[in-house]
Amino acid sequence: MAFELPDLPYDYEALQPYMSRETLEYHHDKHHKAYVDNGNKLAAEAGMDGLSLEEVVKQSHGKNPGLFNNAGQHYNHIHFWKWMKGGGGGKNLPGKLQAAVDSDLGGYDKFRADFINAGTTQFGSGWAWLAVKNGKLEVMKTPNGENPLVHGAVPILGVDVWEHSYYIDYRNARPKYLEAFVDNLINWDYVLECYEKASG
Repeated sequence: MAFELPDLPYDYEALQPYMSRETLEYHHDKHHKAYVDNGNKLAAEAGMDGLSLEEVVKQSHGKNPGLFNNAGQHYNHIHFWKWMKGGGGGKNLPGKLQAAVDSDLGGYDKFRADFINAGTTQFGSGWAWLAVKNGKLEVMKTPNGENPLVHGAVPILGVDVWEHSYYIDYRNARPKYLEAFVDNLINWDYVLECYEKASG
């Protein structure tokens, strides 16, 4: 199954002022496209081009770093674009998700602080996540293109803390970018969709 670069689910201006057109053009059109192109080449070389993306990520982990990095980043970014929307973020979580955040993570404010902290303290490039593991929500962080799939969990929300995700708009102020993401960009409806699939 060849990797394909998905279109953004909104126009390039939709996330302003929290994420600029220039960031989306570089991040989606150049960085994500490179993961797709490299991933296709490496998957074909590894004889994994017939597998689903999730299977490529899991099977290449620890065995084929080049393929794993590109496939992992492709998987992460497919969802990253959908995890954001203009006018998103904030405390208006769908009821089912709010109940899980309350019971598993100690409520929204604690989730917000822990998620921002995970992204801030991820040394170098990587991601912060909200994932379902053993039926419960958990905040996680991973280096580089790694994601919760290889740790026995299913990601339902992720934020990219590679510098190309925020440097144009925030320079080195990663915590400000993370606050803007949580407070103004999260598409909670898509997070709920991922949550229902993961816990279904």
